[in-house]
Amino acid sequence: MAAERSVKVPRIKLGSQGLEVSAQGLGCMTMSSAAYGPTKPEPDMIKLIHHAINSGITFLDTSDIYGLYTNEILLGKALKDGMREKVELATKFGRRIVDGQRDICGDPAYVRVACEASLKRLDTDCIDLYYQHRADTRVPIEVTMGEVKKLVEEGKVKYIGLSEASPSTIRRAHAVHPVTAVQLEWSMWSRDVEAEIIPTCRELGIGIVAYSPLGRGFFSSGAKLNLPRFQPDNLEHNKSVFERVNGMANRKGCTPSQLALAWLHHQGNDVCPIPGTTKFANLNENIGALSVKLTEEDMTELEAIASSVKGDRATSDMATWKTLDTPLLSTWKATA
Repeated sequence: MAAERSVKVPRIKLGSQGLEVSAQGLGCMTMSSAAYGPTKPEPDMIKLIHHAINSGITFLDTSDIYGLYTNEILLGKALKDGMREKVELATKFGRRIVDGQRDICGDPAYVRVACEASLKRLDTDCIDLYYQHRADTRVPIEVTMGEVKKLVEEGKVKYIGLSEASPSTIRRAHAVHPVTAVQLEWSMWSRDVEAEIIPTCRELGIGIVAYSPLGRGFFSSGAKLNLPRFQPDNLEHNKSVFERVNGMANRKGCTPSQLALAWLHHQGNDVCPIPGTTKFANLNENIGALSVKLTEEDMTELEAIASSVKGDRATSDMATWKTLDTPLLSTWKATA
């Protein structure tokens, strides 16, 4: 099995601004969030993070909203004693809780406060990759990015990223300051980004960071979430998709999750998936995906399988790239 092999994790250049990361990252959200099950003891997660780093997985992804700040605090503790210098640390701003309600904010003053708070929780003096988690539909992207650009100039941020952004938002942000990476949901069963987002990133030399690369757990734990693809009518059909993936994985001598990750790794050397886990075995298995080689015939077969997935990736009230455009700067100035 590929999961049992010793795998050297390669390095890739993410975007065209100079950032280099491990070809596969580690999404840390589930370590401090109950979205996929109970959170785990902090000492265990610190050991897991250290194991990932020592195994060559050095690109760590978090956000101030994960666990309501606790995930950043966890990483801050894990990256002491010389560990910080070994990693590329990514976090995000823009999502917050106001009066018990979720809110999106791209106001410059808030951006600065959020960055300073993240630096303190992470116990670091510089964030390697700072994403806007979601675009604020009330504030032009140029205004938000202008403040992040200042943070770069001050040495508090090295590279700028966007998460779940529309093509126009990406272009407008990139015109203010080069965007190094766009984080988006991409997997064998979440492919709506391929029509416009991926081509836009590649045209501009922007790296692609794929979150939920295992179909929100569908190709690993068989998770059942309150999303359209997990609803009864769609789930029965999608189980057959999993069985076809599982059959191919058996032929390739790997697991379904390794095959799903390998599919992303074969999309190009500008793509870095960031699967999350709280288990050592799953982390080792994910690393094993880097040794899975797919032929053109394999990719063609997987394309046919993936194209038959039934149901949307998100509910109608979830903020995705489809709905996130910001006001034009000229219009906003006229009404401000």
